[in-house]
Amino acid sequence: MAEHGEEKLLAVARHIAKTLGHNDSTADDILQIFSNFDGRFSRDKLSEKMGDGDPRSCAALEHNLKSLDRQISQYVAADQPIWADSADAGAFLDAVDALIATLREWNPMTGEKSVGACLDRAEDLLQQAMFRVEDEFRSLMERGGESFELSRPLGAGESAGKYLFDSEDEDDEEGMIGCGEDHQIPVAHPLSDFDILIDALPSVTINDLHDIAKRMVAAGFVKECSHVYSSCRREFLEESISRLGLQKLSIEEIQKMAWCDIEDQIERWTKAATVALRILFPSERRLCDRVFFGFSSAANLSFMEVCRGSTIQLLNFADAIAIGSRSPERLFKVLDVFETLRDLMPEFEALFSDPYCLILKNEAITIWRRLGEAIRAIFMELENLIRRDPAKSEVPGGGLHPITRYVMNYLRAACRSRQTLEQVFNESMDDRASSSSLSVQMAWIMELLESNLEVKSRIYREPALSFVFMMNNAKYIFSKVRDSELGLLLGDDWIRKHSAKIRQYQVNYQRSSWNRVSAVLKADNTSLAQNLSLTAMREKLKLFDRHFDETCRTQSTWFIFDEQLREELRISVTENLSQAYRNFLGRLQNVPEAGKHPEKLIKYTVEEIGARINGLFQGSGGGRK
Repeated sequence: MAEHGEEKLLAVARHIAKTLGHNDSTADDILQIFSNFDGRFSRDKLSEKMGDGDPRSCAALEHNLKSLDRQISQYVAADQPIWADSADAGAFLDAVDALIATLREWNPMTGEKSVGACLDRAEDLLQQAMFRVEDEFRSLMERGGESFELSRPLGAGESAGKYLFDSEDEDDEEGMIGCGEDHQIPVAHPLSDFDILIDALPSVTINDLHDIAKRMVAAGFVKECSHVYSSCRREFLEESISRLGLQKLSIEEIQKMAWCDIEDQIERWTKAATVALRILFPSERRLCDRVFFGFSSAANLSFMEVCRGSTIQLLNFADAIAIGSRSPERLFKVLDVFETLRDLMPEFEALFSDPYCLILKNEAITIWRRLGEAIRAIFMELENLIRRDPAKSEVPGGGLHPITRYVMNYLRAACRSRQTLEQVFNESMDDRASSSSLSVQMAWIMELLESNLEVKSRIYREPALSFVFMMNNAKYIFSKVRDSELGLLLGDDWIRKHSAKIRQYQVNYQRSSWNRVSAVLKADNTSLAQNLSLTAMREKLKLFDRHFDETCRTQSTWFIFDEQLREELRISVTENLSQAYRNFLGRLQNVPEAGKHPEKLIKYTVEEIGARINGLFQGSGGGRK
């Protein structure tokens, strides 16, 4: 070994002297300098046959190349796959290693004509060998991938990454899927259990691929190796995602679809993205790392080429949702896409942080933030919807307005994703902290809704009915807020104030309606009034009966949707009116002219007044929850 190294060193020194020397005298001077510098560079050794190089060395190179050509050419020209026989594969790789080593050894002397000619032939031979190696690499990828194994579910405490990487080749044929001529591409079946891991290729095949990749990289064919690897695996990956039900659609095609079709695609996308980022992509990452072990740049490049198309397909779908319509009913599906992408960010971070893949991770982050912007824009559209909802006609019976039902049920449903919405609004780019707060956003929507209802209440000609309308809608709002996530957002202070508003609407209703009836029965404070005649008392009673009948008839179609509120209102009206009516009847009995049978003058007893009132607020025009 030492003699071989010294011979190589002497050859390099002779080559330098020959190259730099413009004539024999100059070359001789250079040889003298080498001789003085190191005793191994004696004049006798260095001056041997300077004219055309060392014929013995050239002869050795020629002999070596002829031997390697015979060995390599027989495999290059073979009709059968070389890797069908492990002994042939080993012999072929040994010959390739020897050829690469020869090129490296003699490359410093390529300037010599005889050596350079030999090295040119060696380069041609190496290229032929690499073409055949590339075909063998592709063949191994296709044959090895004709079936893949779904590993057992993880046990408690097992690491997914460790288990997949450490899984060695097991000659277990169970779970392998054979492929005929019509099924050349192996694909993953739709999965719902994310503990199922994919062994994309058998370990023996992976080892063979690594041996080939190592030679191709050493020979300078790293791009070719990466290309053939990525083309095979990319086809597998794209077909696997297709089998998960996700169509390959452009952003424009998605935006032209009906929303019901998009909703179906979102469900498919959610499953496909989760399986891809948590099962398929990690499996491809580990496979790249094993095939290109020791060559991180080649592994990163190959992984990016394998996953780029599928990743862009997934991200383009999410982007189409983000830039689509801001219609409020789309909120919940947009939230699904936002949450899915958010939950997969750790996987994007882990898989796509190398220089080749960084652009994919950054694009995922950009689209995720764009989805957040879309969610905030949908809430702005909800605000506009409330503002634009016109006060066209009365809701029969003062019942619930459709806008109240819609907005409150919408907000309650939205608040099931409270944590997500808080994240979205807290990450708003608005510098004002309050404007990015979900609680402030909800309070603002409630204020808009109440203002809109106030406007709608004014179209009622009956003041009392306008208060029933506000009472109904305010109570519905209160019932949806209390004991819910929405109530936690709005806070106890908002709930107390809103409860006070409902009570005030009740008071206003009674003042504008039943107080006018009971006022007829009240005695004046003058002494003359305290001594009313039977005729005057009878007129008061008739006037009361008329007002009472008219009020009951008018309000017979009015509706209070909440049972508790309806009962409270009946009790309050009954107590106030019955007390005034009872006092009046007492005064009537004290009138001397009434005689022994004043009940003949009375149309309603106190109990009948209460019974009549208890039949109110059940009209059919108010709607239900």
